[in-house]
Amino acid sequence: MEFQAWWLLVIPLFFGLGWITSRLDQKSVQRENRHLPDAYFKGLNFLLSEQSDKAIDAFIDVVRLDPDTIELHFALGNLFRRRGESDRAIRVHQNLIERGDLDPSQREHALFELGQDYLKAGLIDRAEDAFNRLEGTEYGAAALKFRLEIVQMVRDWPQAIELAERLDRIAGESHQRQICHFHCEQAVKALASDEPGTRERGAVHLENALRADPRHPRPRLLQGQQALANGEPAQAVKAFQHVAIDRPDYLALVAGEWIAAHRAVGKLAQGIDGLEGLMHESASIDVLAAVASARSERDGPDAALAWASDDLRESPSLLGLATLLQMRAPFAPPQEREEIELVQKLIRDQVRRLSRYQCQHCGFKARQFYWQCPGCNRWDTYSPRRSEELERA
Repeated sequence: MEFQAWWLLVIPLFFGLGWITSRLDQKSVQRENRHLPDAYFKGLNFLLSEQSDKAIDAFIDVVRLDPDTIELHFALGNLFRRRGESDRAIRVHQNLIERGDLDPSQREHALFELGQDYLKAGLIDRAEDAFNRLEGTEYGAAALKFRLEIVQMVRDWPQAIELAERLDRIAGESHQRQICHFHCEQAVKALASDEPGTRERGAVHLENALRADPRHPRPRLLQGQQALANGEPAQAVKAFQHVAIDRPDYLALVAGEWIAAHRAVGKLAQGIDGLEGLMHESASIDVLAAVASARSERDGPDAALAWASDDLRESPSLLGLATLLQMRAPFAPPQEREEIELVQKLIRDQVRRLSRYQCQHCGFKARQFYWQCPGCNRWDTYSPRRSEELERA
């Protein structure tokens, strides 16, 4: 075979063509890569600026360009849920679960997110089913927390105790305070029933509550109230005294019952002194009203009014003024009584506002005291002190 000189040009030619092709491919990939990160980082920038609506639009653009971006689907679903669009979040996570290219870990993640979507949408049964299916997976402990939240919503307290105890073992977190409340809820239900044996069951639940959290005031308060209702004032005094030692500020919730129990055992003076000592540590309108009423019984209305007036001068408050006016009205002459009633009308709205209890987590205000906030469902977020007392603190 005879060698041709032009063959020498073939090698450089093929090399040049290969180089040109690789450059074209590289530029194409760079264009695609540049387009994706731009939209992605644009979305991140909106998130950092707390502009979730614009972040969602940016991430939707990215997902349209590359439907295989699984992590962005997760981010988009979470943003929908956070914005309250639970139906769109559900669709995103359902579509992820139905994809055939997801590995088991990603499918479990999608199921976990879907359970949260259902919970946010109020679809309790579906949420519970989704979280139940995650038992034994890497999301099992986190799903168990949501299951605990669900059973509290439906007030299934025996199931709540079981799940909380499991969480203690699995996650290494302490839920003893919550367990204490779960037993107390069962005790309240039992003690309110007229069925035979409910009183004994209620007492057992309160003992279990104390074992879960010995220093929590709620079981002792319930024990004292129940003992007083059963005609056992000595036992009531004993239970309330535990609260006076561990959490004296919570005596404001049972100030009247504290006085009643001490009166029943012939120790009214000791009961008054105990509450007055509490007032020096923590001002409370409930304690003021209870002491003023007890002093009126023991020392007479004039002495009680003088004492309440002195206390109001030392610690001026609108709630204190309302209490003083209420005490004074029955004994005032007709003309003065009309003036008192006029002042009471003028301050009535402010008194209602300032006499409410307030959640320290979400700010939800209520006329009655709650151990579990109706707004955020958290336990022990209400102070036993009224709004005015918290504002002055």
